[in-house]
Amino acid sequence: MSEAQTLPQFSVLPRHVGFIMDGNGRWAKKRGLPRSEGHKAGAKNFRKIGEYAADLGIEYVTFYAFSTENWKRPDEEVNALMELFSEYLNEVIDRIGENEEKGIHLKFIGDKNGLSDELLNLMDYTEKLTEDKKKVTLNIAINYGGRHEIACGVKEIARKVSKGELSPEDIDENLISDFLYTKGQPDPDLIIRPSGEYRLSNFLTWQGAYSELWFSDILWPDFSTDDFNEALRAFEHRHRRFGGI
Repeated sequence: MSEAQTLPQFSVLPRHVGFIMDGNGRWAKKRGLPRSEGHKAGAKNFRKIGEYAADLGIEYVTFYAFSTENWKRPDEEVNALMELFSEYLNEVIDRIGENEEKGIHLKFIGDKNGLSDELLNLMDYTEKLTEDKKKVTLNIAINYGGRHEIACGVKEIARKVSKGELSPEDIDENLISDFLYTKGQPDPDLIIRPSGEYRLSNFLTWQGAYSELWFSDILWPDFSTDDFNEALRAFEHRHRRFGGI
């Protein structure tokens, strides 16, 4: 039996799913391991879940990898996370032939200020290397904050208004969306947060206004494809009214 035949079938799938990858540190602590080991386990699971989403046919997936607030963490932990990002991108480059059939286009969203030149070069290279892939767009939100994203977009709109390139009357919800990192992408239909926390933590603040939310107590490194299926089953039975009846 082929892999495609063994995949579960859904009556409806979200076009765009967001993941808040939370609980890596607690996962490590429960096992008496340093937090860096939790992040390694979380990164491994990120690869698995991202590829599974592509296999299911979900068009857009956004992973919250590093927030604008995460710089407050100890330098050792921040450096370990940045090293993990670099390792992942180098792995993408090394496995590009194997990954052709997955059709995954990597895209990075967030503020590039503060990231190292080495990491920025890897991000640019892997984006270009995968830009012709059309099956799924996999957004990695790094140095990302939803409020910061909106503020940056509003500043750019204000600059254009001051230059006479836009008038205040041109500003509507669609225009603001066009000045966000996710320009051209559908808003997330479903946002998933494991780890037992029940908040969005500044993730896709504008885009998630009408997202369905799914929470669980599972720590991210333990989040399985079965858990993903459970979230998708829940979404399958949601009635999305968007303010209507």
